[in-house]
Amino acid sequence: MDYLAEFDQTAPVDQYPLVKGWIKTEPLAFFKQLRAERPVLVTPVCTLVAGFADVRDMLQMPKVFTVDLYKPKMGVTSPDDGYLMAHDDDALHYREKSLMQGLLNRDDLPHIRKLVEQSAAEILANANGSIEFVNEYCRTVPVRLVQDYFGLDGVDAEDLIEWSYWNQYDAFNNQPIDLLTEEQGRYIVERHDAVSEKLGIYVASLLVRKLATNATVSIFKKMLSYPKRVALSLLGMTLSSDPDTVADRMLSSKFSKDIDFSLLRQGVNAGGLLIGAIETTQQAVAQAVQFFIQHPDLMRQAKQAASFSDTTEFDQLVWEALRFVPIRPDIFRKAGADFTAGKGTDYETDIEKGTIVRLLTLSAMFDPYANKEPDEFNPDRSFYHNFVFGFGPHECLGKYVAMVMVPEMVRQAILMPELSEAGPMSYERKEGPLTGKEDGPFPENYEIAWK
Repeated sequence: MDYLAEFDQTAPVDQYPLVKGWIKTEPLAFFKQLRAERPVLVTPVCTLVAGFADVRDMLQMPKVFTVDLYKPKMGVTSPDDGYLMAHDDDALHYREKSLMQGLLNRDDLPHIRKLVEQSAAEILANANGSIEFVNEYCRTVPVRLVQDYFGLDGVDAEDLIEWSYWNQYDAFNNQPIDLLTEEQGRYIVERHDAVSEKLGIYVASLLVRKLATNATVSIFKKMLSYPKRVALSLLGMTLSSDPDTVADRMLSSKFSKDIDFSLLRQGVNAGGLLIGAIETTQQAVAQAVQFFIQHPDLMRQAKQAASFSDTTEFDQLVWEALRFVPIRPDIFRKAGADFTAGKGTDYETDIEKGTIVRLLTLSAMFDPYANKEPDEFNPDRSFYHNFVFGFGPHECLGKYVAMVMVPEMVRQAILMPELSEAGPMSYERKEGPLTGKEDGPFPENYEIAWK
């Protein structure tokens, strides 16, 4: 099919909806033609960038290709408020991302993987041969990690899932490029506002509770030299999760005033841990498992690797699968300044300040410039050419947590004997004006079975 010929012959008002449909239904073929013939495609709604070198370059220029579209979704009204992800290469982003990376200690990864393994195996063992995979597994395992490792405990898992869901939906899938109806967009904003209020109240109460608990235990511990769990027991208190959670670490650490990491800022970042953990994980796991089920030869290879005590080979299979089915085909940005893409090439294109740019990371991962024979499944590829976690200053904060959580969740499912689909994966959330929207951003239902 000649996508660009059809695009050029289409009325301007219909060009972007046409492109959006191709990205949804046949992205690899469409992107292949873009890379070969028009690596920068200008549409009336946004500009698409398809080549690896351009995508990588633009993701490293946060002042030129900004996250300004995140700002109203993440509470940014000044240089000193909102979540770090909605800040571009400023003091708050640099400071808080590095602090949170330290609290998410990479030395914890074996412990995290063990927690995920135990939780995933327990759910599957109790499922009796079939499960609605998205809600009962893909959302449930990460929310347990949010409670037990991040330390966001003392609240129903269903609430944490909903709070994460609507924050993700509004920030990343309720943008001009999504072409939602006015009613759909308004509904998502209303749900986001409602859950954000509840999340704020919860985080405030969580901080107060943990501060009081930690202070009481600290005094008791100094007096009697008991470990924290023993001290809690003697005080008649319980701890629903590991006493060394990320939230506990954050609150027990002593930050100089000059570091500017106040209790308020700690609360914002505690909420950010939740929002980034659940929907991204569930989508990656659900789509990776579906990919293996639908490719029997790769399923056999994955099942063999899943049985090894060393998970390196299996993990590489998962990341290669997600190169084919990432959670998004793009990373979107807003031009903060005029820029010329492909300068000096035959596709040189001016991008004006204010333009929405879709950096097609899925296309970039299939660019022969970065990956030899890109259409072939090859788990031995360099992970440095994989955009599953983004790239540059806004690369995923929880990257290393996800690098053990996602493949371990997939591994536990793959270990089930004769794993198969019991129905198609649905992306429709049957709620309000979203009912009937079958191309929603997240998997919502996926029935699988095994013997």
